[in-house]
Amino acid sequence: MAGAAAEQRRLATVVESWLGRPVLVVGDAMLDEWRFAESDRLCREAPAPVLTLRRRISAAGGAANTAVNIATLGGRALLVAPVGADVAGDELHDCLDRAGVWDRTVSQPHRPTPVKRRMLAGNQILLREDSGDPEDALDDDGVRDLLTALDCATEELKAAAGGATPTLVVCDYGLGALPAPVRAWLVANRERYTTVALDAHDLADWRGLAPTVVTPSFAEATRLLARAAAGFGAAPRPAGRTAAGPDLHLDHPPVDPADGPSELIVGAAPGGAGVRLSATGDRSGVVGTGPTGEPTPGEDRVAMTGDGLSVTGTGVTLNTAGDGVDRAVLAESRLEELREHTGADVVAVTLDTEGAVVGGADGEPRRSHSTPVPASHAVGAGDAYLAAMTLALAADAPLPTAAQLAQLAATITVSDTGTCVCRREDLLAALGTTSDGTAHPTLVDPAELAAIVGDHRRAGRSIVFTNGCFDVLHPGHVRYLEQARALGDLLVVAVNSDGSVRRLKGPDRPVNPVEDRIALLAALSCVDHVVVFEEDSPAALIETVRPDVYVKGGDYPPEMVPEAPLVRRLGGQVRTLGYVPDRSTSAIIERIRAHATPSPQPPQSTRSPQSTRSPQSGAPQRMGRSA
Repeated sequence: MAGAAAEQRRLATVVESWLGRPVLVVGDAMLDEWRFAESDRLCREAPAPVLTLRRRISAAGGAANTAVNIATLGGRALLVAPVGADVAGDELHDCLDRAGVWDRTVSQPHRPTPVKRRMLAGNQILLREDSGDPEDALDDDGVRDLLTALDCATEELKAAAGGATPTLVVCDYGLGALPAPVRAWLVANRERYTTVALDAHDLADWRGLAPTVVTPSFAEATRLLARAAAGFGAAPRPAGRTAAGPDLHLDHPPVDPADGPSELIVGAAPGGAGVRLSATGDRSGVVGTGPTGEPTPGEDRVAMTGDGLSVTGTGVTLNTAGDGVDRAVLAESRLEELREHTGADVVAVTLDTEGAVVGGADGEPRRSHSTPVPASHAVGAGDAYLAAMTLALAADAPLPTAAQLAQLAATITVSDTGTCVCRREDLLAALGTTSDGTAHPTLVDPAELAAIVGDHRRAGRSIVFTNGCFDVLHPGHVRYLEQARALGDLLVVAVNSDGSVRRLKGPDRPVNPVEDRIALLAALSCVDHVVVFEEDSPAALIETVRPDVYVKGGDYPPEMVPEAPLVRRLGGQVRTLGYVPDRSTSAIIERIRAHATPSPQPPQSTRSPQSTRSPQSGAPQRMGRSA
């Protein structure tokens, strides 16, 4: 318990250390537009829903959302990106201003702001409309303005940080904001930035940048490995931080191959020859003809094949070694190769709902996990991951710490539909710490409780308090605690010690020791603090907490709660919440005991085992073990 609290405090210290750190973000900025509609009928013209628009939300997207996340996490974010002189551009400027991002975007009168419009009904995305074409390239004046803005922004951040070298984040999503001259400038000026983070759809475009960290998706990593395996100009790992010159792009295959079954081959159109790649990176030589059919562009398409053993994309099959190997295992096996091809110190391969795999110079892969959520909840979660990873590495955090904070930042943003933004306060709260730096671990001692409650009071939070044995945690407990938490800003749960439970429930209780009971309670998102008390009554803790709301479970009025007079004398109110039927610890224990009793064996019979009858009831029953 003490170790977990110490770990939370250590992580919170890293978050505090990056406060105000200067970060320059450059790349493809866009506007995310969310349109929420209702539908209760189909139109007569086609089997399509009739939508009634109820509300519309605009948010920063792409590089702009990365800058917003850096600002809300406590960094000093400055954004340089081309933005159209249009309504979408005006809305994007407003989003940046509200988040506190230093807006140094470059106006492009003849180039529209990229927009992703999503239409939803019942919280489901029905369609997405994208505007903004990669073919809308920056003209010569636009490139010069962007380079000037980059140079000025770098010096502005350095001056604001008292001469400290800023951090650089590059977000290249293929929308034309980073043409070759801009890439060349960033490579040539690499030494002006201490930490460089790169998130690019096409990592091959950034040869020579020598980034500190790259964060490719699984698809992006697969594409890079495919080209490297096929021999299309794969770059060796740069020595030191020297610039690589103007030739930044790995050659692309002359013909983009088609996606198809699991036996596509590297670097060849359908019907051609190529190279198969194993999970260890070995080439198995030239193989036979590939799938037949017309080639179609597959540059942005990567899919796990049905057998779960190979990943297909850009004309390459990455075959794993052995049954049941998943994307994480495959990514782990190729981390060092990805570091070589990107020149990065750290590679973090993001696996969407499966978390991420991270590798550094020590060659030790690290796996982080996330909670699966609907796709509409995860838009922009990668931007939060990139922002937290960058800030942590810029603050000289160890790689395991940076990876842990990055995954946590991404995970806590996916609770609702919309573009994900992680706030510093939310990250600290997830670590049991307030934004003023005061440590608030989930598991607390009675002696600590008064100081913690005082901090919450000064922050204006209302406190809900409840108590109980919580011996065998079940859905009734969870529902009860969720309802209690909804009555205030935070929930304190007091748990009877083992001795107290024995005095109240009998010598055969508790079933689970107090260490297990409080660990499960602390893991619930609705529980803010857990404290153990030795007495039979929580009266002393109630006097310490002075709760705004005291909650008990049961089908009786608040007047019958023994602690009610004390709570009201201290200025609080008492609420009782009914139990969920058939969901009680005693009922669960009785069911376990009933199933543990051996069933009486029927007499020997020549009847088929499928139709033997119980001598007690005469009813047909199945033979076999008791459940």
